[in-house]
Amino acid sequence: MTLTCKTQPPPQKLDAKLQFRFYRDGRSLGLNWNSLPEFRIPAVRKADSGSYWCEAKITSIKVKLSRRVQIAVHRVPVGNVSLEIQPPGGHLMEGEKLVLVCLVTGGTGDIIFYWFRGARGLSLKTKTQRSLIATCEIPAVRESDSDQYYCAADNGYGPSLSELVSITVRIPVSRPVLTLRAPGAQLVVGHMVELHCEAQRGSPPILYQFYHENVTLGNSSASFGGGVSFNLSLTAEDSGNYYCEANNGQVAQRSEVVPLNIKVHMEDRNEVLTSGIIELLLGILAPTTLAILFCCWLKRKIGRCTAKDAVRSIPNPVPQESNYLNSQAPEQLHPDYENVNIVSGDEVYSLVYCVQQEQPSAAESPPGIHPGDKDPSAIYSRLKKADLTDMDYDDVM
Repeated sequence: MTLTCKTQPPPQKLDAKLQFRFYRDGRSLGLNWNSLPEFRIPAVRKADSGSYWCEAKITSIKVKLSRRVQIAVHRVPVGNVSLEIQPPGGHLMEGEKLVLVCLVTGGTGDIIFYWFRGARGLSLKTKTQRSLIATCEIPAVRESDSDQYYCAADNGYGPSLSELVSITVRIPVSRPVLTLRAPGAQLVVGHMVELHCEAQRGSPPILYQFYHENVTLGNSSASFGGGVSFNLSLTAEDSGNYYCEANNGQVAQRSEVVPLNIKVHMEDRNEVLTSGIIELLLGILAPTTLAILFCCWLKRKIGRCTAKDAVRSIPNPVPQESNYLNSQAPEQLHPDYENVNIVSGDEVYSLVYCVQQEQPSAAESPPGIHPGDKDPSAIYSRLKKADLTDMDYDDVM
């Protein structure tokens, strides 16, 4: 607001220097006289309402007063009051800080801010400040702080209310406890065991998961508090360590490990052992058997090719020297029986010879040797085996 003091000096004193001063309700607004005919108030308030006038002078003796002007300053009502929360979303974990922010988009002067909780309007805090925004803090919320909140603002024209905002405070889950419920003290194969997992504290819903040796067995959700159960029909493989986890959206908590020992009957144990041995043998013998069969098949296939391409003949007997003491010349072997057996693969030739030999007389017999010590005939056998790689034969006695 700008106040201007206007004067009309006589023509003969147009070059005279005038001095000015302004008043409100009888109190000077400036420190002293000023040569400027204006007085400026940057931002008027309701307290600036009142009666204004000014003074002008040319000399210290001659002073002129203006007429009085009544000025009334009216405030702008607050409007569009809203409530915001930090962190946003309205979902907090127990122990977090909650900030309620009350905002207005219009309004002048001092504004009184109010914060309320619940439908009954329980007053939380009141704050007065010359600002369009104000905050109210709850350092550490509890589960009991879950409710609806709203705020109000007033600058003299009556309070304006914000909309309701819901706040939900959740409790993190505590460490769950896993218990085993069995029909008897001793567990055997076939028994039904109930695994029960429950966290003593925590806002629902809570998701529970069951584990056996770090392998997930199953999961279940508790929507209204309490624990959940998982039924297990025992087998010989179910012995081991069990645990469970609970999670309601913050940090998952794990229970302590609970061991489970199952008594296996002798017949069940033998069956499991036999099954394990059979599986082990099959795992070892199957590749070996396949390798042997393949080698046999390959060997027989090569033998067939050799038998077809090579012409085999029975070898003539080779003259050999007699091993008897009275033998004068090499004896000719006269075959008494011969048998040729040619088959695929390894061929075996069997030859039997009968050697005719003179019987030494008693006079010619060396000392210590009697004619009855030798049979009248000796039978020799010679086995020849066909080589798969060439047609040479090795003699075997």
